[in-house]
Formats: sequence, structure tokens, C-alpha cells
Amino acid sequence: MRKIIHIDMDAFYASIEQRDNVAYRGKPLAVGYSGPRGVVAAASYEARRYGVRSAMASKTALRKCPQLIFVPARFDVYKSVSRQIMEIFHEYTNLVEPLSLDEAFLDVTENFRNISSATQIAQEIKQKIFETTNLTASAGVSFNKFLAKIASDQNKPDGLFVVKPKVAEQFVETLAIEQFFGVGKVTAKLMHQLGIKTGWDLKQRSENELVSIFGKTGHIYYQNARAIDDRPVESHRIRKSVSSETTFDRDIDNLEELAIILDEVAKDAFAYIDKKGFKGRTVTLKIKYANFKIITRSQTFANYITNYDTLYKAGYELLQNVDLSPKIRLIGLGVKNNENDIDWYDAIQLRINFEED
Repeated sequence: MRKIIHIDMDAFYASIEQRDNVAYRGKPLAVGYSGPRGVVAAASYEARRYGVRSAMASKTALRKCPQLIFVPARFDVYKSVSRQIMEIFHEYTNLVEPLSLDEAFLDVTENFRNISSATQIAQEIKQKIFETTNLTASAGVSFNKFLAKIASDQNKPDGLFVVKPKVAEQFVETLAIEQFFGVGKVTAKLMHQLGIKTGWDLKQRSENELVSIFGKTGHIYYQNARAIDDRPVESHRIRKSVSSETTFDRDIDNLEELAIILDEVAKDAFAYIDKKGFKGRTVTLKIKYANFKIITRSQTFANYITNYDTLYKAGYELLQNVDLSPKIRLIGLGVKNNENDIDWYDAIQLRINFEED
């Protein structure tokens, strides 16, 4: 049986800002832009007590917490700290699967220290992270990725939670459906409409029923409800999509103006495709309207996208068929490698935007 650890840093960006500036400590703080179109990238635990959350519009966050301190993001610093943390992980195993700058799965079934207890390893890693970065992390320990991911969120911040095999199914039955990894707001709303509010409710549904409602993801829900997750920790995951997007300073409904912005987004995405030799055949245009409704339009080609002109032309053709009312606030363009099924962690975001989907 595998021994899996999920490590998740506590309020990573905000905690780094508080670590590096004593004036921010103990105060509600948000990383992001406080202007009229600003969005919260990350919130300190002091800010979260007021209901401030990441992806929240800055004006909403300020209404909830008028004394909220905004600081600009410093991604070079966050990446540097992330490298320190990843180095600690690799002291124990090479089976490390980063999900983002501040979280990763580790398979420590066999490890460099020959420690039999995954819980002990998690404790050591948490301590080393604190000694090295002066930041806290939370850890979840279990026998699969699904359970370890949920466990790491149980006792935040600076928590450690273990889900053992004997109690795994019972533990899952008690979870709110929103706690299931991969269940977002839209899916949770649909599940509630179907009377599925907990893991126990989900477990009462047949696999065929879940597949008929949710497609192939229904297989995953069926297994997760039974504490089953056979996915290995993948230290070298294949990147399956590349995308770039930008949010406008004002809402736009002019096609020519949108085409100019699309040109910049396409150049941004193709620069990565060209540099890394990424191969994909499906071009996807993403549009977010002023009312925050999101639509996507896609076109799949027989051959890989190998030049900027093909990418831009495909995006522009898709844009021409998009309704420009209401006005548009965000445009994105991406290329997907659809040779294989897409897993939960396939998004590679080039230009980081903190927008609520």
C-alpha cells in the first residue's frame, strides 16, 4: 500500500509578505491590486476572518475589511522560496509531484531515509520548512492522493492530519461534497440539486448514474466516494495545455480593439510553445463577460500548431463568432494537447491573472 503525503503551504504568498515585513504581521493583508479592477491573489489568515478570499474582487474585499492592506505580488520571491521547499521534498524522495508553487504530492512508500512512518516524514518536512523559510505548512498523510489532499486541509494552518485505511471510507462519508477535490462551485450546485450533499450521499449513487450525469468524471466520483484513487505520484507530468489571458482595464465590445489584444495574448502563448517545443492541435478561445459569465470556443486541427500565424488566425476566427454583448472584460487563448485524456492538473498558465471564474 502506498504512503502518500500532500504538503500545502499556509497562505503562501501572504505569509511571505508578512515574514519579510514586520509591519504586516498580525494584520489583514491581501496580495494583489486594490484598484477598481483589482482581484485578491492571496489573503492572510487575519484577512480571511473577515471573509476575504483569493479570487475575490478587491472592492468586495475592502467592503468586508476596510483596513485591508494590499501589497503587489513578488513572484520572483515566491518562486525562490518554492525552490527551497522542493529541495526539502527531494531529500526524502524523487517521487514529488508539484501542483503549484506551494503544494505537492510525495510518494514516500520507499524513501531515501528508510523511514517506515509517513507521518514521521511529514513532521520532519514541516519542521525543516519552518527552519529554512520561517513559514508553516500543513500536511495530509494517507494511502492515496485523493485522501492526502483532503487531509492536508483539515487542520490548517500548521496542521497534520492522517487518514488510515481502516477509517478511510467512513471519513469520506462525512465530508461535504464541496471538500471533494475536483468538485467546483458549479458541480457542487448540481450535486445539491440531486440531493448529493455529503460523501455518504454520493456513495448511494451507482457508477452508471454518475457517469450519465457527469460524463467520465462520474467514474472518479464513484471511486472517490469509496476512498479509491489509483493515480500514482508523477514526478514528470506531461504538460497538456498552454494558455495566456489578460483582463482589461475597461470592458470592451469593439472587435478591432479585441483583435489587437488577442494578438498580444497569442504572442505570449506562442512564445512558450516555441521555446519549449510544446505540441498541441486544439486552439481554445476564452471569453469572460462584464457580468462574469465565461464561455470557451475551440477548433481542432489535423496537425500541431507550429507557427504564430496559425494560432492567431484560429483565435481570431473563433472571436468573430462570439457575441460582443454584454461587453468583454477578459480574453484568453490556449493550445491543448488532446492526444491523451486530461487529468485534474493539466492547466499551464503563462500570464497569472487572479480572476473569479
